[in-house]
Amino acid sequence: MIDLSSLPPPAIIETLDHSAIAATYKAKFVSVWEAVRAANPALNLPAYDVEMLETDLAMIAGETESFRDVVIRARINDAIKANLLAFARGSDLDHLAAFYDVSRLAGEDDDRLVERVVLAIQGRSTGGTEPRYKFIAMSASIEVADAKPYRVGKSPVIYVAIFSTAPDGVASAQLLATVNAALQASDVRMMNDTIVVSSAVRTVNDIVADVWLLPDADDATLARAEAALRSAWSAAQSLGRDFVQSWWVSKLMIDGLQRVEPIAPSRSITVPPTEAFSIGTVTLNARGRDY
Repeated sequence: MIDLSSLPPPAIIETLDHSAIAATYKAKFVSVWEAVRAANPALNLPAYDVEMLETDLAMIAGETESFRDVVIRARINDAIKANLLAFARGSDLDHLAAFYDVSRLAGEDDDRLVERVVLAIQGRSTGGTEPRYKFIAMSASIEVADAKPYRVGKSPVIYVAIFSTAPDGVASAQLLATVNAALQASDVRMMNDTIVVSSAVRTVNDIVADVWLLPDADDATLARAEAALRSAWSAAQSLGRDFVQSWWVSKLMIDGLQRVEPIAPSRSITVPPTEAFSIGTVTLNARGRDY
């Protein structure tokens, strides 16, 4: 799927700089003042040389107008973003999704809705494409965290692995039935397709590491480190997401820890697209305190 966050900033969205806009107003005022002064010597107008005074009316007016200009331009930027899938949020995103015949599910957050919109766009084909079947699976229930349609070898059977929002990622029988019903619908399944829905394979590994605390760290630091790791993986976990050693070590390095040396797993875990990695027990061996 396209990673919208990897796209360069749209050129149509202006980078706002209040100081630069204010300088433009001041330069225009000085230009007009000097032109009037040159054209009307009888007026005996002084050269403009008080721009650094806080009481200078021209500076006050310029600052006011430049601020108003920034507000207007910012509103224009917001209006542009509301029409771009990478930036639209809330009700703006709802309207943009509706253009692609996608509606927000009850309790669905913006990121998940964006993902389904992209899948809906990619899945518009006369054949049963992988994005299309994944879109149908994720649209069947908010409890589907991820889905992976795949084949085994040359078999014509299409398998759809479901990763749920449950703490262990295992899809319940009811959720599998809901997704299966959605995929087997006559207006969804291609006539020649045989679809089998199942829960994604869950691989569990225990975490073991030696850790050193800072001298002033309290005794609850290790518990907080474990909680930080579990919370981070819960947010990142998905089908096919590798469990990279440097990643999980960095999540353990919270305030109070001086050093973390991983023991198990001894290397990064490569996860197949149809499987999900889960953290088992977390053992942090306190080896002392150090700077």
